[in-house]
Amino acid sequence: MDERVHEHAAVLVDWSAQVEAGDNVVLSVGPDAHDLAVAVAEALGARGANLLATYASSEISRAYLQAHEGAFTENPAHEQALYEAADVVLSIGGGRNTAAMADVPSERRQDYRTARKAVREARYDTRWVSTVHPTRSLAQQAGMAYGEYQDFAYDAILRDWESLAEEMDNMKTVLDSGSEVRLVKEGTDLTMAIDGRTAVNSAASVKYDSHNLPSGEVFTAPYATEGTVLFDVPMTLNGESVRDVRLEFEDGEVVDHDAAEGEGVVGEILDTDEGARRLGELGIGMNRGIDRFTDNILFDEKMGDTVHLAVGRAYDACLPEGETGNESAVHTDMITDMSEDSRLEVDGEVIQRNGTFRWEDGFEE
Repeated sequence: MDERVHEHAAVLVDWSAQVEAGDNVVLSVGPDAHDLAVAVAEALGARGANLLATYASSEISRAYLQAHEGAFTENPAHEQALYEAADVVLSIGGGRNTAAMADVPSERRQDYRTARKAVREARYDTRWVSTVHPTRSLAQQAGMAYGEYQDFAYDAILRDWESLAEEMDNMKTVLDSGSEVRLVKEGTDLTMAIDGRTAVNSAASVKYDSHNLPSGEVFTAPYATEGTVLFDVPMTLNGESVRDVRLEFEDGEVVDHDAAEGEGVVGEILDTDEGARRLGELGIGMNRGIDRFTDNILFDEKMGDTVHLAVGRAYDACLPEGETGNESAVHTDMITDMSEDSRLEVDGEVIQRNGTFRWEDGFEE
């Protein structure tokens, strides 16, 4: 087994999820993530945690959803109880077909998500972390040779996370003290209010309210969004290719949208519920270990030259105590490339220009 698999497992268990002896851990394993799951199980056993492994297959989900007729049971008790009894939930992606769910009717997917709101909330109440094992299907989706993709993935995952956290704190400090963010580039002029919010320094650890590995972003929960944004990074949403999505906002809500490809699936997401037409997240990528787009949101949104916005659910970690942010059954990220002819402003001050932050070498005033 590649030694980097064991290093990945150690980062996931020790740094990301902060697993302790006696923790009840649910380990969700994708079909081709066997090697990483074995390494994680070994690390959990050495830590003295209690392990329950489950199998997460998009093909199984597809078969179930295709065959199901009628309304879904709301928050099935057995599923909700599993997460309510868990301290940690680790999800290891690694499927055999990245488009396995492409022919499942969108209404059925939406109904299924909506019926499991309390189940999701129970999972979010744990120290949950999602990661991915580099697989051949992901390499193929990224247009890379398998060995090349492994190197890419581990460059993003096996970082000096403490040092990166210190660097990203620069952005957190700016956002925490700011009131308005503006994004400007060709096809984009968008403003968002952020006052009263707390930015998350997402350094791949629950210690930082961060739940992805790899991570490497700073995010907050914007509101009062106005203007237009172009998401020019191609991606796959609900198994369908999406490219050049344009969203227009008025009074914080999407009032118009189009896309060069995948306009239908974008519309389906926006129609999920009332909250799906409002932003739940503004995220600023800062992981320089990610150097190309791979059509995988877990990596692409963390890239240092990008900004991503998510329609749908806002994360509680960004909100004042007792305040409820945007609620939705979806949280769908879309990415805009900020590497050229662009700027990110906070309260009128340029914080990033053409992909370079003001504290980095090469920044131009």
